[in-house]
Amino acid sequence: MQAVRSTAPRPARGLSALFGATVLALSGCAGLSRELPPPVAEVFSRSGVPASSFAVVAFPLAAPQQGLRLNADQPMQGASTMKLLTAAAALYQLGPNSRGRTELLVAGDPGAAPATMAPDGRLLTPLYLKGGADADLDWSALWFMLRDLRERHGVQELAGGVVVDRSMFRPSRPELGAPAFDEQPEFPYNVIPDALNLNGSLLSFDLRSDGQQVQARPFPAFGGLDIDTQPLTLNDRGCTDWEDGWQIPQASLPAGSSTDGARLQMRGSFPRDCQVRQSLNLLDRQWTTAQALRQLWASLGGSLTGEIREGATPVPARVLVRHQDRPLAELLRPVLKSSDNATTRLIFQRLGAAAAQPGEDTLVAAQRSVRDWLVTQGVDPHGVVLENGAGLSRIERISAAQMAAMLQAVQRGPYGPELLATLPVAGVDGTLARRFKDTPAQGRARLKTGTLRDVVALAGYVPDASGQLWVVVTIVNDVHAAQARPAMDALVAWVAAQGVR
Repeated sequence: MQAVRSTAPRPARGLSALFGATVLALSGCAGLSRELPPPVAEVFSRSGVPASSFAVVAFPLAAPQQGLRLNADQPMQGASTMKLLTAAAALYQLGPNSRGRTELLVAGDPGAAPATMAPDGRLLTPLYLKGGADADLDWSALWFMLRDLRERHGVQELAGGVVVDRSMFRPSRPELGAPAFDEQPEFPYNVIPDALNLNGSLLSFDLRSDGQQVQARPFPAFGGLDIDTQPLTLNDRGCTDWEDGWQIPQASLPAGSSTDGARLQMRGSFPRDCQVRQSLNLLDRQWTTAQALRQLWASLGGSLTGEIREGATPVPARVLVRHQDRPLAELLRPVLKSSDNATTRLIFQRLGAAAAQPGEDTLVAAQRSVRDWLVTQGVDPHGVVLENGAGLSRIERISAAQMAAMLQAVQRGPYGPELLATLPVAGVDGTLARRFKDTPAQGRARLKTGTLRDVVALAGYVPDASGQLWVVVTIVNDVHAAQARPAMDALVAWVAAQGVR
């Protein structure tokens, strides 16, 4: 995610200028307040953020008419808290046990053996590799699929080639021509997923330097790729700051269907005596897929004499091998705890694929599907703006009141426990592992974080001292947003301490 711009704090404003002369204490949840409680207001007054940029909704789940509301209905950038909306909609629309899948198929009646298999194990017609938004399709999973094809089905030679089917999403190659979100489109958080999603469209690179040169090796070393590190100069930065001198490498690929002759030129500078392994999205995903297919199949003793191309699986078709990812409820735990943008966007696309009308773009269908789902939960979607469902966007918007209403509805519904289990635990794991240490919220609050340039946010659930569960949403949109994080943390700690008699 982008770093929040760091700036010097503005002079602190008085509480009366920020919130009016009266600050209502909420101990015992006597009613609804539109003022920050004194300990939170004191911290916030030092942030340099205007009150109009700070949205807060906090209330006990059992008494939503009580608690705190500030700028609650103002549409704001929610950053990665938008992942909660995608996750909750997916639990309802797709189901907690739904799974993405990858299939190897041949044309023909599903109930019949392939008529195009020669006695010597040659498959004369194309093998179809069909993507189904499988989040767990890594190199080893593809290898096991090919091994199953080789050993269980007796395929020796892919004489008809392989057709890679990404048609679950429309367009099937959404990354082509898409504008970069920021200056680092090659890093994992920026990957635009496709239906095949082979290894998340990433290839790992080992970067090593001594005092004179840099070496770069891809992993796995599929071959067919020449890496030129000569333009990559050495600098004297620490290894932990290796990205500071990094520039986007230039890639050139061979024309046609050849998998040989690809070239990657590293650029910028790299620290001396440094070793880094980094997954990067640098090469065209179809080239990488073809290279993986050829070399993995060859490693199993098979031969591939036909071409590898993109296309659609015919109807009817017979499934020979299938791979499935984890059930959605399990997949969401690492996704939300670690704030995985690419997998969230993949799930958002799955929502779109399930709801799309003929000819409709998958992202458009996903946006419509989530807004329609909000209506079913009693949440007015007016003003909610969705782009990719992950919050990695400058146009996505939601109000704190809408986010809180959604969280309230889900917790009262059948999938409340599943969503609760996905969230980082304060001071324990995920993106909250280092926050809320030694506070009443540690080990108890479960909150999704959100961070972009000029945006910080928290949304989720906080049990108070009596065990009563609160819904808490707080969002700051301001050039000094990062400086309001201590006030947000103070708010959560304050909620966790409520209920003491």
